[in-house]
Amino acid sequence: MRFVVLIAATLLSLDAAALAAAASEPARHSDPAENTLERPAESRAQKIDRLFAELKREGNAKAAERIARRIQQEWSQSGSASVDLMMQWAQKAAAARKYDVALDFLDQVVTLQPDFAEGWNRRATIHYTMKNYAKSMADIDRTLKLEPRHYGAISGLARIMSDTDRKEPAIAAWQRVLDVYPALRAAQDQLARLSEEIAGQSI
Repeated sequence: MRFVVLIAATLLSLDAAALAAAASEPARHSDPAENTLERPAESRAQKIDRLFAELKREGNAKAAERIARRIQQEWSQSGSASVDLMMQWAQKAAAARKYDVALDFLDQVVTLQPDFAEGWNRRATIHYTMKNYAKSMADIDRTLKLEPRHYGAISGLARIMSDTDRKEPAIAAWQRVLDVYPALRAAQDQLARLSEEIAGQSI
């Protein structure tokens, strides 16, 4: 843990140095004629809103998956090189099943950037993998407060409900996923399966 903290401190100093260097560069002035041809810049929030509108309208599963990947790319950008690097290290540690190491990095991520929803979501995923359901749900809650449309986090909640044999809350969670991402096959399949199980129990 101490090693991770030292790495985080080093990366933050590099971030600060990069910002200072950028601030010292002279401003670049573009040709006024070019500016008249440019569209108004789309903010990150506007881009995500537009992609979610496209995702809600798209009925083709493959096309919807491509839109979802673009949303995930936007979500993964923290705005900090150091945080992005720690996210990559956490992912590599998780892939190697070094979950404690992954959690150390993600603890640093959510401490350094508490408004970064994907940091909480990734930590929720690691806790879920380790069957730390209460901790996973707490991180899911933080994720959804920052990004209520996070279908990955809602899917995680649905799986926890299923794993703990709470079928009706699981159904409600999968329905929430489909409200955001209607063409998600996994959510459709899970919702159908759970609905059949509940129907069978009532006979």
